[in-house]
Amino acid sequence: MKLALACDHAAFELKDMIKEILIAGGNQVDDCGTDNANSVDYPDFAKKVAQRVHDGSADLGILICGTGIGMSIAANKVAGVRAALCHNEFTAQMARAHNDANVLCIGARVIGRDIALAITKRFLQTPFEGGRHGRRVEKIHALEQGA
Repeated sequence: MKLALACDHAAFELKDMIKEILIAGGNQVDDCGTDNANSVDYPDFAKKVAQRVHDGSADLGILICGTGIGMSIAANKVAGVRAALCHNEFTAQMARAHNDANVLCIGARVIGRDIALAITKRFLQTPFEGGRHGRRVEKIHALEQGA
């Protein structure tokens, strides 16, 4: 799977850990930064991942900041992106299964590393169920078009 991954200064250590595990699992990972604790603006990194998901150069995206809130808000401004802030495995599963979320957002200051890994794994392994949920995702697309 092709994944785009980014974080802000609050989460670079967690991002690097997740990246290693994703690569070890056979995934292709496009690391969009950042790589240190120097203060950066999270919307810049959310945009990089969201654009890759939007243009198809990544199948899914993962964004990490202190809480995950800012990244999810910024990523959702890109058409076609359905970024979901997840705090546990259940929300990650439902984000994929029912909402066809294509960008996972997590908060490095909110959840521990083991939970972050479990959330990431569940998000990547859960397929979209389609059916009635497809109709709802289409309504989200219509909202993006101003309908």
